[in-house]
Amino acid sequence: MSQAVAAEVQPPTKTDTQVAEELPKLLARLREAHRRKGPPDEAERLRWLSRIERLMLTNKERIADAISADFGNRSRHETMIAEIFVTVSYIRYVKENLRHWMEAERRHVAFTFFPARNEVLYQPLGVVGIIAPWNYPMQLAMAPLVCAMSAGNRAMLKPSELTPRTSDLLAELLSSQFSDDEVTVVTGGPEVGQAFSKLPFDHMIFTGSTAVGKHVMRAAADNLVPCTLELGGKSPAVIAPDFPIETAAERIIGGKLFNSGQTCIAPDYVLVPEGQVDELVASLKAHAARMYPTLASNPDYSSIVHPRHKARLEKHLEDAAQKGAKLVPINPAGESFEGSPKLEPRLVLGATDEMTVMQDEIFGPVLPILPYKEFGEALDYVNDHPRPLALYIFSHDDRTVQRALRDTISGGVSVNDTMVHFAQDDMPFGGVGASGMGHYHGREGFEALSKKKPVFYQARVNGTALLRPPFGKTLDTAMRFLLGK
Repeated sequence: MSQAVAAEVQPPTKTDTQVAEELPKLLARLREAHRRKGPPDEAERLRWLSRIERLMLTNKERIADAISADFGNRSRHETMIAEIFVTVSYIRYVKENLRHWMEAERRHVAFTFFPARNEVLYQPLGVVGIIAPWNYPMQLAMAPLVCAMSAGNRAMLKPSELTPRTSDLLAELLSSQFSDDEVTVVTGGPEVGQAFSKLPFDHMIFTGSTAVGKHVMRAAADNLVPCTLELGGKSPAVIAPDFPIETAAERIIGGKLFNSGQTCIAPDYVLVPEGQVDELVASLKAHAARMYPTLASNPDYSSIVHPRHKARLEKHLEDAAQKGAKLVPINPAGESFEGSPKLEPRLVLGATDEMTVMQDEIFGPVLPILPYKEFGEALDYVNDHPRPLALYIFSHDDRTVQRALRDTISGGVSVNDTMVHFAQDDMPFGGVGASGMGHYHGREGFEALSKKKPVFYQARVNGTALLRPPFGKTLDTAMRFLLGK
């Protein structure tokens, strides 16, 4: 068949309106299959997880190419670390622990009800809706899917329209491994996303901005759909006076420039003793130059995903400069970024809360540095602002670390490093307050997408007849014994 004829017989692309109108039918198909086939056993769930693992491994280069094309340039090695390795490692961890998680959990029975017994069963909820973001478009789609399917659910997934090649590849790969009554992927723009968030799922996981998360939760509320929201926010790095600036700078700039700062748990700003600002700036620049001796054509340095996002970052920088901040460029080779999808990293000195760079999550290679006089002042600054998704404490003094852990609340913490707490398979991940609600990863992901069903098994011989009328002196005597005089 010629290419011209082949093009003529291709099915027409559906509009977003048409896709949105089909969503209730797609959900109904998944829900009907769940009811008809019942909860999958351990063997079936392990097969599901193995399929996801296999498609990630056999298509890792296609995944890297698609993500890089969507970004304009995305480091292949960053994709292998953050999309492939993290996801595959988590799948293997879940497979190793699934049998134990699925077991009924025995619970204590009060002696007054002996010899009855209690247990908690972990039951699939049904159909889970997943709205995935663009910054890690494969991993942040697959990790919630692994949680959903390990718990025995079917899933409906909406990837981001900002990474269309990756979204199409995700749909292709999942449809090659799962029937449309096991996993369904729907693609499209905001209209599809809005319709998706209004569906009566049994649970919904959303990863994205706080602003969009509010809309998702409002839409879900109409159907009383419980939500796990991973929202981000401004995650601070706090350097205590005892910690070596050189070491802190290396770990902070490494976390900040990974994926060009387009990470929900990237260090958003740094709090440092006021006498060490200049040393920190010099160390940040030196370590950045060692990691990225060039930037504009360096494949290790990722692009900003979309011109709109680059313009947003540039507007933050303009606003900061106009309000008195000093912008320190990090550009080891003195390159031009005119017309490039990449953005020159900048340090922001003298930032204040009146500047938009300190009001919104930055999500890019821009790092404000804020001096403090006393460590408690740094913790007060953190506590005076919305609770962050991550907190990074740099100190070798255990009392200082414990003080920071005790006196602040955040989604998660890495001590003396940045971002690596996310990659711990046995740890829950989730925000608090403005940075989100609920958890997934670890056992918590399995539990979040299961119904914990409490079951009381009455014994053949029991004393509950006392609890039914007509009441008499025997019950009065029992109450005096149980409650005391």
